[in-house]
Amino acid sequence: MLSWISYLGLALSACIAATLLPMQSEAALVALLTFKPSAVYSLVLVASLGNIIGSQINWWLGTQLQRWQTRRWFPVTPAQLERAQHWYQRYGRWSLLLSWLPIVGDPLTLIAGVLREPFWRFTLLVSIAKTSRYIVLAYVTLYLLNP
Repeated sequence: MLSWISYLGLALSACIAATLLPMQSEAALVALLTFKPSAVYSLVLVASLGNIIGSQINWWLGTQLQRWQTRRWFPVTPAQLERAQHWYQRYGRWSLLLSWLPIVGDPLTLIAGVLREPFWRFTLLVSIAKTSRYIVLAYVTLYLLNP
């Protein structure tokens, strides 16, 4: 039986992994699935919710980003920010379906906030992407790696 601490740890790792901080939640999910395969639905749900909340934090940070753009400590150059904005404007909100990807996914969610993508639409698209990733990972873990 998995304790609430296991679920909390999974949710926190998934949330942090969705922010700009370096973290991975996939290993935690695979480990818990290996330990308790029958909890697949609850584990995928908890991982997805944590990851979606982390992306929503990025979106909110994006809405606040330009307030600090002129500060010396600001981690993104104006050229980098402009390039990301052009990319998002070119491919539009549908690019949020790629928010599950490593390296580019987290900055995409931040730029969506900068460009004021409506929160409900942002949440819907990111939820589809993040949940789909965890479903595929659970399937691979339970059915392809452990036949």
